[in-house]
Amino acid sequence: MCKVHNQIGSLTTIKLHLDKHKLMNIKSVNELIHFQKSYPAMRQQIISDDKLLIEQEKKSLGCEIMELEHSIEAKKVEVEQQLLLELDKLNHQLDKQPSAHSNIIQILINYVKKNRLKIKIRDRKLTFDLKITDSIKHLTENYNIKNNRYQYISSCFDDVVMESSIQQLQELDRRKKVIDQVNNSIYGALGEQKVVRELEKLSDEYILINDFKSRFNPPIYNRKENDYIQSIQIDHILVSPSGVFLIETKNWSQASLNNLSLYSPVQQIKRANFALYNILNGKISGRKLTLNKHHWGDREIPIKNLIVLINNRPIEEFQYVKILTLNSLLSYVNYFKSCFSTDETQRIANYLLNFMGQ
Repeated sequence: MCKVHNQIGSLTTIKLHLDKHKLMNIKSVNELIHFQKSYPAMRQQIISDDKLLIEQEKKSLGCEIMELEHSIEAKKVEVEQQLLLELDKLNHQLDKQPSAHSNIIQILINYVKKNRLKIKIRDRKLTFDLKITDSIKHLTENYNIKNNRYQYISSCFDDVVMESSIQQLQELDRRKKVIDQVNNSIYGALGEQKVVRELEKLSDEYILINDFKSRFNPPIYNRKENDYIQSIQIDHILVSPSGVFLIETKNWSQASLNNLSLYSPVQQIKRANFALYNILNGKISGRKLTLNKHHWGDREIPIKNLIVLINNRPIEEFQYVKILTLNSLLSYVNYFKSCFSTDETQRIANYLLNFMGQ
C-alpha cells in the first residue's frame, strides 16, 4: 500500500475555518455536505418542534388558568366567611354590652368598650373587600401572568413560535453561513480524498505527500514567464520509482470548466513545477539531493504534471500537463518504467518532507 504523508490541504483549510468559528463538533466532509443538504429541513424541524411546544404550553396554560379560577373563587369564599364570622362576633359583643348603669365610672367604661367595638366593626367593614383582595393577590397575579400569556399565544401564535425558535434558528443560520464560506474547500476535499484513496492502492514503493507547501525568501524568479514565485501549494506529490508526479485535483462541474474567470490550473501547475524543479536540484536550499551515481553523469528526476478532474474534463490536450479523470489515474502512473530504486525513491521523498518542514 502506498505510504501517505500529511492531511489533504482542503481538510486543513476547513478545520482551521471551523475551529476559528467554534464549530468543532463536525468530524468529516460528509457531515458538512449532509448539513448543507439538510439545512432547509432542519430549519423547518426547529419551527415544527416549537409549534408543538407552544401548542402544549397553551393547553397547559388553559388547564392552569381554570385551576387558578377555582382556587381564587374558593379562597374568596373562605376569606369572606372568615371575615363575616369575625363581624358577627364583634356585633354579638356589642349587643351584649349593658346600656344603663348607676355608677358614672362604669358608664364611662361601658361607653369606651362600645366605642372600641364600633370602631372595630367599622374598620372590618371598610377593609372587608381589601382583605379579600389581599388574600388572593398572589393567586390573581399568577392568574394574570398566565392569562396574558395565553391570550398572547392565542392572538399571535406565529410570532410566539418565532420568538421561541429565534435562538436556535440564528445558530443554525450562523453554522450555515460559516460552512458555506468554505464550500469550495468542501468539494475540493471530496475530490482530493478520492485521489488519495485511488493512489493508496499503489504498492509501498510509492510515497504520497499531500498538501506540499513552501514559501521562498527571496522569491524564485522564472525568467521565461517573468514571474516571481513567493510560495507554492501542491495538492499531492507522488514520489514513484519512475519519478515525481505533481498532481493537482479539481472537483469541478462543467460550468466551472467553462468559467473564464477561474484561474487556469495549467498555469498553476506550471508555476509549481518550476519551483519543485528548483527545490529538487538544490537551487534554493543549497543542499544537493544525492542519488546513486551513473557513469554518464548526474541523473535527472523526471517531474510529470497531472491535473486530475473528478467529474468532467475538457476534450482538449495541453502543453506541459496531462489532464486525467480519476479512473485513468493509476493506469497512467503505472505506464512509466522504473528508473529509481526503492532507496532512492525514499531519499527523494525524505528530501521533500525535510524541505517542507524546514
